[in-house]
Amino acid sequence: MRGLGRSAAGSGGTGEGSEDVGPSRAAPVADGVGFLAVSAAVAGLAALALFLSGCGAGGTGARDEGPAHADSVAGATSSPSVFPSSTPDRVNAVKLVKADPQVSAEVKRELKPCVADEYPVDVSYGDLTGSSADDVVVNVLTCGDAVGVGSYVYREEGGRYQNVFKAEEPPVYAEIDRGDLVVTKQVYEEGDPVSSPSGENVITYRWASDRFVEKYRIRNDYSSAVGPDASPTQSG
Repeated sequence: MRGLGRSAAGSGGTGEGSEDVGPSRAAPVADGVGFLAVSAAVAGLAALALFLSGCGAGGTGARDEGPAHADSVAGATSSPSVFPSSTPDRVNAVKLVKADPQVSAEVKRELKPCVADEYPVDVSYGDLTGSSADDVVVNVLTCGDAVGVGSYVYREEGGRYQNVFKAEEPPVYAEIDRGDLVVTKQVYEEGDPVSSPSGENVITYRWASDRFVEKYRIRNDYSSAVGPDASPTQSG
């Protein structure tokens, strides 16, 4: 019964009822605290989202920095060094051969333009004789089948080129190989077509005592079982 009286008194605004007001007033405070807690949680989530967004942006930024990093590396890379060109002075091989008294008249007759002003000559430059200037190797060919009819080596002496080697037994071809002069002479036997020699002699010359001296000679025999002119052999 006393409880009911307190309830009635509380409703009537007595002093004992005022004690019950405290909890009722605390409820709004609790609601305020809850609101603040929710607000703080929302703010925390917003801050977390912003942080994650910043990390994502940072990742993009790191990727965007790639080209800039490449540019800085490229800028740090030194430019290639430039060295003086070692390209030898070109000579007029056709004029050189035609003015050479050691070249046979037959080879000079073969030395004529094939197309327009294009002459059938191969020219190589290199050190064969130890001269201060590059030596010049000239091969004169035929226009039709490019067969070598003459090979010559010219050495600069006193500002002029002098003939120090010649080979005019066709087919012949001369090359520079690691400081040596290598001359290849194809060997034909009776009945061999021009396109299919029976073999070749490869002769290596080396400069000694102001002349070329033979050092090696190799003979290569070609097989007649291969090539455009070969035909299968039938056995009974």
